[in-house]
Amino acid sequence: MSLNICTTIESLRLAIHEKKLNVKGKPYYEVTVGFVPTMGYLHEGHISLIEQAKLSGCDIVVCSIFVNPTQFNANEDLSSYPVNLERDTKYLQDAKTDILFLPNVQEIYPKDFSTYVTVESMAPVLESIARPGHFRGVATVVTKLLLIVKPNIAFFGQKDAMQCICIKRLVEDLNIDCKVKICDTKRENSGLAMSSRNSYLTEQEQKQATLIYQSMLSIQQNLEKYTTRSQLIQSLSTLIESNPLMKIDYISLSSPINGNETTEETPVSKGQVLSLAVFFSGEKRKTRLIDVLIL
Repeated sequence: MSLNICTTIESLRLAIHEKKLNVKGKPYYEVTVGFVPTMGYLHEGHISLIEQAKLSGCDIVVCSIFVNPTQFNANEDLSSYPVNLERDTKYLQDAKTDILFLPNVQEIYPKDFSTYVTVESMAPVLESIARPGHFRGVATVVTKLLLIVKPNIAFFGQKDAMQCICIKRLVEDLNIDCKVKICDTKRENSGLAMSSRNSYLTEQEQKQATLIYQSMLSIQQNLEKYTTRSQLIQSLSTLIESNPLMKIDYISLSSPINGNETTEETPVSKGQVLSLAVFFSGEKRKTRLIDVLIL
């Protein structure tokens, strides 16, 4: 089976239509489409989402690669975000993906584009405060992609915890006819959460960065010791910043429903979302790493 690569919305919709017509043993309206949106530079975490789509019974699996400029701030890494389309297409081919949607910026944001999606409940979320405008960009591009592809199920990784909350909210609020499936974070054998940005780190730096997950696990395993959120956050910060190359951007202890921070009076308990962003000052550049753990 060859990978069908579509660069325009029109060609993508035609490809999905033709694939639906060719699914044997099912009427057209019962054919299910699974969708995995990505920004490329794929790794095993992305491929595991493709596999989840197949395991979920999707008849057609669509993956998109689009580095979305509207979710980057001026001081972020849009211009240097890693790209390797040749490798990505081989990964998708090997995973038996049906269709790759590979639009350019003009296809998604044509001249005079002026409509954006804002999920207002994300405003107080720490990732939103740290990256102003980020979730407006995420919500806008995901809404557009869901309306273009029209999948039955869309698959996202848990590592981007606040993004998952944002997407689930917009799908519900806008009555988009699509199920959102959140899949477990895929990790290296060391425990480091897989990320395209890990490529910014040397092999030795990636080993050092495993301290992030190890520290989070330590907190989870000793949860009963923490009576307040500030005590937990301070302990985690101390553990991670014991490596002088790492500096906390933020540590969040939040609701799994809306991403809002728990209050100091709220008991630290299982089910809360522990997420963070850490700046790693590496040999090549400063890299922002994120991770999440459901307590």
